[in-house]
Amino acid sequence: MDGDLLVRLRQMLPDLRPAEQRIAETVLADPVSVVGATIADLATRAGVSQASVVRFCRTAGYEGYPGFRIDLARTTSRRAAEHERSGVAEGEITRDDDLADVVSKIAFHEARTIEGTARSIDLQALERTVRAVVDADRVDVYGVGASGLTAQDLGQKLARIGLVCFAPVDSHQQLQSAAVLGPGSVAIGISHTGRTVEVHQALSLARRRGATTVTVTNFPASPLARVSDVVLTTSVRETQFRTGALASRIAQLAVIDFLFVNVAQRRFDATSEALKHTYEAVQQHRMAPGT
Repeated sequence: MDGDLLVRLRQMLPDLRPAEQRIAETVLADPVSVVGATIADLATRAGVSQASVVRFCRTAGYEGYPGFRIDLARTTSRRAAEHERSGVAEGEITRDDDLADVVSKIAFHEARTIEGTARSIDLQALERTVRAVVDADRVDVYGVGASGLTAQDLGQKLARIGLVCFAPVDSHQQLQSAAVLGPGSVAIGISHTGRTVEVHQALSLARRRGATTVTVTNFPASPLARVSDVVLTTSVRETQFRTGALASRIAQLAVIDFLFVNVAQRRFDATSEALKHTYEAVQQHRMAPGT
């Protein structure tokens, strides 16, 4: 199957049955050892039946355990090769890493995150979102915390090229903004987990008002995705010090750039003119060279 199996397992984890969650957690904890494990071995380690392992493999998209194990071997081999090419012995940051090691590992993971997100993003979903934004009378973008910063980034970019776009920070303002949307408007919700209550409330309201709804998330089966017409999925590799906000930020920004540049391209002449005017408007706030 396409994509990184370990990333896909993390995406599936919140929506799996309890027994399947234990299997996924066992695989994620030590994928290399699972490659050499029999179905009986994995069942014993996870504390489940062999039948549960078979069901888990089918849930993950495989006919059975052999196919799952082959794909897991490919994923772990590919990751090991990536580490070797990048001169990174392992992905995790340890207490003994020096400053150069930490910088190298962060750079390694951020590069892999962008590559994985670009490789796995649904281009049809992206195209649908681009068309909706280009044709929209108004765009709302919702996010909270670190995802709120991503929402503001998109809001600023779209506004700079002349689109009517709002990215309210306060959750009450998000609801008020969503309440006045309608058919022809677009509402974009950003949440790594897809379970942020405030974003879910605003996006749900926007959908009831008739707006086209879009979610940017790492979990395509999340509650936020279920209230969206279009889902743009990130591909995040979490590590010990890069979970949650740290891990999601770079992937979300990549998706936002994919979306923005395509929107700007579709409005090429208008975008060029808007960028010229907005650039000139702020020049008086820049210090002269040599100052």
